[in-house]
Amino acid sequence: MSDIKKVVLAYSGGLDTSVILKWLQDTYQCEIVTFTADLGQGEEVEPARTKAEALGVKEIYIDDLREEFVRDFVFPMFRANTIYEGEYLLGTSIARPLIAKRLVEIANETGADAISHGATGKGNDQVRFELGAYALKPGVKVIAPWREWDLLSREKLLAYAEQHNIPIERHGKKSPYSMDANLLHISYEGGVLEDTWSEHEEEMWRWSVSPENAPNTPTYLELTYRKGDIVAIDGVDMSPAQVLTYLNKVGGDNGIGRVDIVENRYVGMKARGCYETPGGTIMLKGHRAIESITLDREVAHLKDELMPKYASMIYNGYWWSPERHMVQAMIDASQANVNGVVRLKLYKGNIMVVGRKSDDSLFDAAVATFEDDAGAYDQQDAEGFIKLNALRLRIAASKGRNLL
Repeated sequence: MSDIKKVVLAYSGGLDTSVILKWLQDTYQCEIVTFTADLGQGEEVEPARTKAEALGVKEIYIDDLREEFVRDFVFPMFRANTIYEGEYLLGTSIARPLIAKRLVEIANETGADAISHGATGKGNDQVRFELGAYALKPGVKVIAPWREWDLLSREKLLAYAEQHNIPIERHGKKSPYSMDANLLHISYEGGVLEDTWSEHEEEMWRWSVSPENAPNTPTYLELTYRKGDIVAIDGVDMSPAQVLTYLNKVGGDNGIGRVDIVENRYVGMKARGCYETPGGTIMLKGHRAIESITLDREVAHLKDELMPKYASMIYNGYWWSPERHMVQAMIDASQANVNGVVRLKLYKGNIMVVGRKSDDSLFDAAVATFEDDAGAYDQQDAEGFIKLNALRLRIAASKGRNLL
């Protein structure tokens, strides 16, 4: 341990990382640089500075990364309509590569010997942080306290914090949920959620009202897309972070974006988590709607086939990988004509597409109409099309292949 003189710690100021800060000082006898990212978690990040200073930290980084997060990570992911195991919009997963990137940059700036994070040895985040760090700085040293210490429960962490006078946020008399928040979502794990039969507590949710308590009148939104990204809402130009902030508010007000799932972690176990992703849920619905009129059929279907693999890359921590870059290039190329406006209706937890238009639309009413198409489509052509596609089936049947 004597070769570790300075460590850059991903520091939130919460229970885990506050304990880690003190533990690193005591265990490694090293200088600590703290890095706190403002990813739009909805809480002040400046208190982390006060907490770090109280523990003797001299180099403190508090960075507003909201625009970079949405522009360079969230938006590219949503161009692929990315969703993991059918439900999870990857709110925690997509934040980790940005944090890993910044940890490495700060380590280079400060001459640190190592980086450290608060991810547990049971979770996905340790993989995401470290795969990213190794990809960007191959020789970096990583300290993961959860894989070294014996503070392996929330109660032990709380006791350690009390012993060392580390201020923490408590939820009543019990240990708080393990939570992660950024502009894309809030995640909740632990506590009563570890029983898969127990219903989550209504008071747990922070961003959204329950669908039952959402307004009795619908809310309409018009999302303007340029090359697959939302650039305006209801005709008002917005930056990426402004888009997501606005959609979180209106989505949460309408009871949108709650999920309660059991997912398969990369390390092999199943875990239950609850997620609030109001803005992201709206973005996914809107993006699929604008693609429905602007993408060629085979391009759209190929994207859908690639998406689960792409989602797994992000979930498992391979954002900084050649395969993700390769797939991203294909996805981004598909978005050249994904331009136009989508109109959505939000009502009591539901999102309905009620309109879509684009100068790049491939929808041709003259061809698709159920009325007289004036010769735009010759229905007799369908007979040969069907017979040719049935040729292999007819031949197999004539050779005695019975598919009943």
